[in-house]
Amino acid sequence: MASIIYIMGVAGSGKTTIGQSLALNLSLPFFDGDDFHPPANKVKMEAGIPLHDADRLPWLQAIHATATTNAGLNGAVIACSALKEIYRVILSANIKSVEWIYLDGDYNTIYDRLIKRADHYMPAGLLQSQFDILEKPKNAITISVNQHPTKQIETN
Repeated sequence: MASIIYIMGVAGSGKTTIGQSLALNLSLPFFDGDDFHPPANKVKMEAGIPLHDADRLPWLQAIHATATTNAGLNGAVIACSALKEIYRVILSANIKSVEWIYLDGDYNTIYDRLIKRADHYMPAGLLQSQFDILEKPKNAITISVNQHPTKQIETN
């Protein structure tokens, strides 16, 4: 059965890096949730305005559509913040095999990563808003962001 593997966590936790590596190791396609944001969401974030649930819904639906398509094929690895349980419910709906990998880290470690990141619409100033709404998953493989990416992949 084809699985959808979501790599989740706040901005700067390493979702794209880990997701790309895992997808390569598993010979699965990789999709980055950042690519599914409508332009209005990116404009808001660039301006330092946190997204609300209404902003995120079309984004979640677009990611879910891709997940559903790929679940019917060979599966996929998808990087997506999935900060709230309700988001994870939306992303998992009607998909038989979903696995969650949560990249867990503290604010200071991830903030330090974000301020070094270039060419991204998500400013470090929005990180606290993500931690504020984060509902840590109960049914996920949890991996520390302090591990080297190679070790993070080996954990799986």
